[in-house]
Amino acid sequence: MSEDRICVGSLGGAFGVRGEVRLKSFCAEPEDIGTYGPLWDEAGGRQFIVGLTGALKGGFTAVIDGVRSKEEADALKGVKLFADRDALPSLPDDEFYHADLIGLTVVDTGGAEVGRVSAVLNHGAGDLLEISGPGLKSPALIPFTRAAVPTVDLGAERIVIDPPEGALPE
Repeated sequence: MSEDRICVGSLGGAFGVRGEVRLKSFCAEPEDIGTYGPLWDEAGGRQFIVGLTGALKGGFTAVIDGVRSKEEADALKGVKLFADRDALPSLPDDEFYHADLIGLTVVDTGGAEVGRVSAVLNHGAGDLLEISGPGLKSPALIPFTRAAVPTVDLGAERIVIDPPEGALPE
């Protein structure tokens, strides 16, 4: 997957029998997913022109150029959609695309290396950084808040954490 693309949504299979699909948006403004096109699959080998047709709980219904049947729509279930980075809006200084955080070195407030960001998760209560490293028996989950993550330095490819008590496995 190219670093020039960001995951902005995923397809959930058919909606109806005429080729419409269910679409889940990962965008801050969910309906903006329709304006970032064309979108791509994870490998970058398939392009999708998406048109939103309606809203559903947790997502949208959409048409995709070239998809005309329920079977074709169902075949797309689980496909993640990626937008070219230059089609996305610029972010304020204190906001980040998840893709930019993954792989960054994580250090504590004393400068000791803890590990690297292996994933950014969100289970409904806010973003969590999953940190993996040789000194950790299992991945650590750190809330992505200003208190727990006081510094994100993309230029230095480094994050400073001040984790809550007990957040790092012993």
